[in-house]
Amino acid sequence: MTSSQYPANQPQSTGLDKKTSAILSYALGWLTGIIFLFVGKNDPDVKFHASQSIVFFGAVSVLNIVLSIVGSLLGALGIIFSLAGLGVGVLSLVVWIMAMVQANNTGGVRAPLPIVGKFTAPYADQLARSVN
Repeated sequence: MTSSQYPANQPQSTGLDKKTSAILSYALGWLTGIIFLFVGKNDPDVKFHASQSIVFFGAVSVLNIVLSIVGSLLGALGIIFSLAGLGVGVLSLVVWIMAMVQANNTGGVRAPLPIVGKFTAPYADQLARSVN
């Protein structure tokens, strides 16, 4: 196909279609979420995925930092916080993979994250609406 026109679901500012943009908004966690929140601002579904990535992976990052600090202050009891941090990391990895697979399967259409979507979706909606 050598048409010079973009397909209807393809944002012209990035040259990426909705599905690819939705998948890439999860690729590096909250970092790519921030990028696609602004780059994909013409598509509300891409903004939703980007916002969801920021909310979930940002919260995971903050939680891991808190667990590390508290664990280092508690000495021998810190191993409990290290194990909790490991559990958060494994959950984060599982959600990351599931989010990209779901974004691929839905074609980039708005869909809440697996496992934690009911908690992050309201905040993601607020964040997506705040960026114009």
